[in-house]
Amino acid sequence: MIIIGGGLGGLSTGAYARMNGYRTRIFEMHEIPGGCCTGWDRGNYTFDACISWLLGNGPGNEMHQIWLELGALQGKEMRHFDVFNTVRGADGRAVYFYCDPDRLEAHLLELSPADAHPVRAFCAGLRKFIACLPSYPFLKPVPLMTRRERWRMLAGFVPYFNLFRTSMTTLMTEYSTRFKDPLLREAFNYILYEKHPGFPVLPFYFQMAAQAHRSAGVPEGGSLGLARSIEQRYLRLGGEITYNALVEEILVKDDRAIGVRLANGEEHYADIVVSACDGPATLLKLLDGRYLDDDYATLYRETLHQPGMVFPGYVSVFLGLRRSFPDAEPTTTHLLDDATAARLTGIRHPSLNIQFRNRFYPELSPDDTTVIYATYFSDTAPWRELAEGPERLTRPRRGTELHTLPVRRGKAYALAKRRTRDAVVDFLDARYPGLKDSVAVRDTSTPLTQIRYTGSYEGTFLGWQPFVESGEAMEELVKKNGPVLPGLRNFYLSGVWATTGGLIRAAAAGRQVMQFVCRDDGLDFTASVDTSAPLPTHVLVPVGPDGPQAPLAPLSRERLLP
Repeated sequence: MIIIGGGLGGLSTGAYARMNGYRTRIFEMHEIPGGCCTGWDRGNYTFDACISWLLGNGPGNEMHQIWLELGALQGKEMRHFDVFNTVRGADGRAVYFYCDPDRLEAHLLELSPADAHPVRAFCAGLRKFIACLPSYPFLKPVPLMTRRERWRMLAGFVPYFNLFRTSMTTLMTEYSTRFKDPLLREAFNYILYEKHPGFPVLPFYFQMAAQAHRSAGVPEGGSLGLARSIEQRYLRLGGEITYNALVEEILVKDDRAIGVRLANGEEHYADIVVSACDGPATLLKLLDGRYLDDDYATLYRETLHQPGMVFPGYVSVFLGLRRSFPDAEPTTTHLLDDATAARLTGIRHPSLNIQFRNRFYPELSPDDTTVIYATYFSDTAPWRELAEGPERLTRPRRGTELHTLPVRRGKAYALAKRRTRDAVVDFLDARYPGLKDSVAVRDTSTPLTQIRYTGSYEGTFLGWQPFVESGEAMEELVKKNGPVLPGLRNFYLSGVWATTGGLIRAAAAGRQVMQFVCRDDGLDFTASVDTSAPLPTHVLVPVGPDGPQAPLAPLSRERLLP
């Protein structure tokens, strides 16, 4: 089996393939594993560019089992927070989104007694969602479930039918208008750090409920550490991986995938080819647009280009500080005034998420220092316009030919990155005096950076948006056909473009794709937990204004078992 892409989807596919006896080789265009789940060093600081929360990092659910099967968490400390996010208005007022619904309700009522009805309604829904979260299925794809398994799954959700129905059919942008307080009306849209106009209330409940279960914290070692752990699990299982290997074509003979051709001209052959890289690049470039039936053609040639169908890219500003700023909150979404937002190139919504990452990952910077991770959703077009110059690549060094980049991104592009960084530093220095003088190292990435290093369409981290036409259409195609293309045998799709959502979805996609492969080959699928290291340990990091005085109850010994 050849797997294209060494991100979490590709690594997961490879690991589960090895568990089921398949010989595997992953081709990854970068020099390290992880894809979007990555980080890099600047001096003594590591700039972690991904995990702000990891679904399934705590026990008691199927998500956690997948991470343990992949060896992602073993031997590490899992950090959990009692506040999912803080949203701070331009006037300085703050909303602390506690994952404990009782504390959240008390806090919101103190902020705005006039909003008692919508506050109590939201917190009541959160309590119900906390009760049903562990039963959410990840281990087996619905199309492969037996009738009995489907009925059992549905029976688990029957008591919560009205909750799911209402939370799925009401957008958060609509729900938030029920609040009278202007800050609450805006803040609820930013619970998940950025504004997601197409999201209903359900994913907000889901993420907060996961954190209430201590299963949406962060893993010691950060994003690249997580990817390295899965890579090592894959290698211990006997898999092979080749880095700096850009796949340019999927080789097909008699409507059967037989291998790949690399950018250096090498050809490699296999019985099965799995693409876990960028979806549009796979279908439109590596397969040259063949094997797109009417449904896939509509999805990839029309729906793909409609606004809001794909997760946007990010601009990320990293600052390595010589000080730790111990009073700073781990993560805060700041609602910006128009003047500040105007200084941030490509910004979609007037907000800036700021993380002081020594609270997340103290091991990634020296003692008594911190890394600031500042992000906002960004359109790609303004950066592309700045980057385009007289010289252009006919083939990008690290990316997809769907979107060529200039050899030198040019002075205008560099100046825009510097202006954006300076705007972030000025904003932070006004709130944390002396911060500007404490900056030791810095870096800025844009959606074009993401395209360059991962080849992702328009710099997206997550591919298809859920809850909108694109994500729903993709899920229906997988239910109908499996993760395959009609008319092309021995080929499968994995990773974020074969599902919707974040890292756990990418990891689960690898497991589920291999269940389809095993079915097609007449084999019984098998998986096992990695026992090469001890189970993870868990700690709680209190966050809110009352800090350590009101922590959640400690995890019981039983909750720590897989």
